[in-house]
Formats: sequence, C-alpha cells, structure tokens
Amino acid sequence: MIGMFGALTGCSSDSGDDSKGGKGNKGEKSGKGGVKVAAASGELGGRDTACALPVRFSLAKSWKPEAVKELEGADPELGSTLLSQGPVTLVCEIDAKPAGHIGFLRVWTGDKGKAAAGTEPRQLLKAFMADEKGVRDAQYSDVKAGDLPAAEISYILDNPDLDESKRERALAVVTPKGGVVLHLGGLDSDEHDAMLPAYELAKQTMAGAGS
Repeated sequence: MIGMFGALTGCSSDSGDDSKGGKGNKGEKSGKGGVKVAAASGELGGRDTACALPVRFSLAKSWKPEAVKELEGADPELGSTLLSQGPVTLVCEIDAKPAGHIGFLRVWTGDKGKAAAGTEPRQLLKAFMADEKGVRDAQYSDVKAGDLPAAEISYILDNPDLDESKRERALAVVTPKGGVVLHLGGLDSDEHDAMLPAYELAKQTMAGAGS
C-alpha cells in the first residue's frame, strides 16, 4: 500500500535548508551497530518548515520534504483510505531523488485509537503494519528515537505482481500530541540500504516538536 503514494499525492513547494535550524555537519558518521548517519542539513517538524509535525528531526542534505495534501478530484472517502494506514494518515513525504536515490521517507501521524497519546509505540507500530500486505521476516525492537521511547520494525516486502521483494523499515513514537510513524521504503533493497543514513539521522535527532 505504501509504495503507491509517490504518484498519488499533491505536495507543497517548501523544503528544508540550512536556514531552518538544522545543524550543518560535514560528512557521514557511524551510529550504533556501525550504521552510517547522514550529515544534517536543515530540520523538519516546526511550524516554519515544510511539514508541521508532533516531532522534529534533522534532514539529510538534498532531501526534499513536501506536505501531503488531499487528493484533488478524488472521492473523499477513497482519498482518506489511500492516505491512511492503520490509525495514522500520511502527512509528509521526504524525497530522496535530489540526493541521487529513488525513494521516500514518509511521515504518518494520528491522535486517535492506537495513535492516541499514552499508547505504547509498539502497539502503534503493529496497528500500522496490520494493513501492510506481503510482509515477512518482520523483526520488532524497542529503541530510542533521540530521547523518545520508540518501536522499530525491519522486514521484507513481497510484491507478487512484480515478482520481487525488498527491504523496508518503520519507526513509531507516541507524543502528547499523538503518534508518529516514520517509514523508509525505496525502489529496491539496494536503494533502501543507500537511504538508511538519512533514516538514521532522523531517528537519532528526533524530539518532541515543543522541546
């Protein structure tokens, strides 16, 4: 379901840059487990950024964030279904194409049901994944996103129509303003792996929007 959104959503033209409060680090560094972390170039989540969110985090250089709008001309009920997964709704896409990759970091938010404040992050993440088809080899773990308690999943997504499989992952946190899911897909597993440093940067720098 997630892979179809790039062609369906309308977006704003704002993007993050060094003037938006991000830390201009030079080069990549290694995080826990030897996973590389991209250099930061801008921040996302504040009211003056492309996507106002319950959290904020640093953006990797050249990645372009765009706020997701309702589908123009679509039936309201259909549009709501296409932009929702479990208890959360797609609100922001961060395009890797300007950085030389094919894929997106996508941000989903909600404040009801399993996305309500006080819910455990793993409950939110499992509710999000319940709508995803073709998932195998799922590995859940309890982690930290910045200083926020979080749950993370890495998995293989099978697409029988295209006779292919690829790696994907997602991260969930719950704030006083509701739940947030950060998802990383990619055209294929190679693209996914190449984009991991940007995902790790977002994960390690995440904080509540008001903190």
